[in-house]
Amino acid sequence: MYCEVALPVPLDQTFTYGVQPGQSPKRGSRVIVPFRNEKLIGVVTGTEAKARPEFEVRNVEAVLDEEPLLSEHLLELGEWVAQYYLAPLGEVLRAMLPLTAEVRRTVYYRITDLGRDLLASTVEGESGGTRARDTARRSQGKLSREGHDLERRVLERLASGEAVKVSRLRTATAATLPVLAAMVRKKWIARETAAAERDARRMERFAVLAPEMRLPKLTEKQQGLLAELAACGGDVPLAELRRRDLPASTLQTLVRRGLVRIEERPEQFRLGGLRPASAPFALNGAQNGALESITAAFGAFRPFLLYGVTGSGKTAVYLAAMQQALDRGLSAILLVPEIGLTPQTAGLLDAAFGQKVALLHSALTPEERSEQWRRIRRGEAPIVVGTRSAIFCAAPNLGLILVDEEHDQSYKQEETPRYNARDVAVMRAKLAGAVVVMGSATPSLESWQNAEGGKYARIELSDRVMNRPLPEVELIDMRREFQETGKDEIFSRALMAQTRAALERGEQALILLNRRGYSFAVMCRACGAKLDCENCAIALTHHKSAAEEAGEARVGQRLECHYCGYRRTVPARCPKCESEHLYYLGAGSQQGEERLQEIFPGARIGRMDRDTVRGRADLERLLARLHSGEINLLVGTQMIAKGHDIHGVTLVGVVGCDHALSMPDFRAAERVFQLMTQVSGRAGRGELKGRVVVQTYHPDHYAIMAAAAHDYKAFAERELKYRRWMHYPPFGVLANVLVQSEKMEEAAGWSALLGKALAEAQSRAGGIRVLGPCTAPIARIKGVYRFHMILKSSSRKALNQALRSMLASAEQAGVPRRNIVVDVDALRLM
Repeated sequence: MYCEVALPVPLDQTFTYGVQPGQSPKRGSRVIVPFRNEKLIGVVTGTEAKARPEFEVRNVEAVLDEEPLLSEHLLELGEWVAQYYLAPLGEVLRAMLPLTAEVRRTVYYRITDLGRDLLASTVEGESGGTRARDTARRSQGKLSREGHDLERRVLERLASGEAVKVSRLRTATAATLPVLAAMVRKKWIARETAAAERDARRMERFAVLAPEMRLPKLTEKQQGLLAELAACGGDVPLAELRRRDLPASTLQTLVRRGLVRIEERPEQFRLGGLRPASAPFALNGAQNGALESITAAFGAFRPFLLYGVTGSGKTAVYLAAMQQALDRGLSAILLVPEIGLTPQTAGLLDAAFGQKVALLHSALTPEERSEQWRRIRRGEAPIVVGTRSAIFCAAPNLGLILVDEEHDQSYKQEETPRYNARDVAVMRAKLAGAVVVMGSATPSLESWQNAEGGKYARIELSDRVMNRPLPEVELIDMRREFQETGKDEIFSRALMAQTRAALERGEQALILLNRRGYSFAVMCRACGAKLDCENCAIALTHHKSAAEEAGEARVGQRLECHYCGYRRTVPARCPKCESEHLYYLGAGSQQGEERLQEIFPGARIGRMDRDTVRGRADLERLLARLHSGEINLLVGTQMIAKGHDIHGVTLVGVVGCDHALSMPDFRAAERVFQLMTQVSGRAGRGELKGRVVVQTYHPDHYAIMAAAAHDYKAFAERELKYRRWMHYPPFGVLANVLVQSEKMEEAAGWSALLGKALAEAQSRAGGIRVLGPCTAPIARIKGVYRFHMILKSSSRKALNQALRSMLASAEQAGVPRRNIVVDVDALRLM
């Protein structure tokens, strides 16, 4: 017997393996198989494969699942994603199964024949003997002088020929992972991996009071600990005892004397989130109408676009629709674009559905993701909330998929497979015969056009709940502001005056400053050079530490690259011309916070960006402080714009939002409109009216004017006219092909070769336009040079065929598949 296995490797094919006696892999189950020198986890895609006689067939080593983990419709969905986005099927299926915690992978290293010969030649001495010269030639050079001792220690540790675990090898030799990788590339050592199934259940240790027994003489601390256990019902997690500063030695003594025992129990998952401050409102007429339209379609595939202004109660409709699905025995998936929305959404769902809710997003540990995925598959959690990867969860009897803020770019994955979760949601609903609802106050133009063309049914919520008015928007022309004040200030006079008034009234304010850090570039005033990242073709961002903000330090301030994480200190002089005059260009959220603290010393100011919110707990704490009123002035990046419902916020300031209009991106106007509208919608969601102050250098731009008037339809009409003229989506299809290599000449040569292949495909098929190849707008990231080509076509079939023809030409020319990125329906072209 043979089976076909999809492996998580950058190759557009499946692999045939032999099935050993006693094994019964099924389509959709996971297996461990040998691949080159590694053991990989793959998914069985077929069980009636035939071996090709020209290849040696290796056997499946272990079958991990007795029953398929992926149902037929999920496998069909995975195959569609692979076909549509031109992604290797194995990498798609790996993304669909977040179960890495259930397999223990171990890395080993072994010496090669070449490494053994090289070691022997160094022992003989580099005297120029024949054997030493031959070995040097075959090894493509001798041991590097700088790393000679280190590399020699590695070879000596591996000289016995046995495979050595990476942790032991590094401990014995002090070799770093880059050193070992370099030795693998030189073929002196070989890297091998092993994989084995492991128990991924999260366990928690409890201290449990023993049954009643005669107590011996006890110390005061021992009596106190026993009393603590008795007061807590007889058992307490060890972590809780540590938090209470109860001595571990005292507990160990009680365990030895048999008065307390330690038990391991499965750890309970805590959904967390922010509990709603008040009971949800009863649905109004428009909301009830939307709910009736959605629930009437249950039992069949039906896509809806729920277009509702900010504050119109879309979330209440989602909750009611999920309850209706649950009442009919159906499961439901709610997608949110970012982890930033999950605490609030999770709190609402927890209040409504309790233990029937599962949570899936990247901030969970691998063990937590595995546990949640299994709960969903067993049917214990028919309500699922999560970010884009949650669309692949194994929800049984799926009846409803909800995509909140469907326009958000975060639904597009920026690594292989480069899928858009919104579009995958539509296809999954079609395969499952489910209803899919895409909701937004600023729908993507693709979804809007689908509704205009009748592909989606459109539902509108035109008014805010309880007839609350939309906030009044005031545009501040920053050109005139500079002319009148003669100063280049971050915040305008009008914004600061209105912020002061709001704080004096006891209200809250949000200010959007959509750049991280303190200053977004450091420039030399003498020669004009910027301080760039050594790995990326991008300026370093200036960050201040807390001590520097307090004025305790002036030198060595931190510069950081937001692409690769490279850091360095600010030099005393320009590296190019030795000038002392370095200029900090622009303002980020960190500088905005500092300036606000100077202007409003009595305000309770918080900041929300990627520097202050590192994980799930940070975000929940910050939002809890904001909801409770502990923070009355919040400054931050676009994280503050998305879906937050804080009733005390009456004023929103928008600073620097229109910078994006100068970007080389045909979607720039749409993104500016969406961001302005979304952040404006945070104002006036409670009893008090809201107001928005927008600082702009482009007050006459149609996107800015439409956002100020809360007029999505006027914006869409004008923008769609432009897109139609230029054959941009939604009136055409688009793909971005990125060619990358650590060697610029290699990347340039490959891109020219692929450009020629695409030109030939264009001449054969027609209907395709190829722009490029040329250097990508960001020419180098993480030490990798980047060239790209943009393909436009009126036919998706023609685009797909051209891309497949290009990939076939690349394979024939020996261009590695991992060096080619194909991004279908690309949202970012940088």
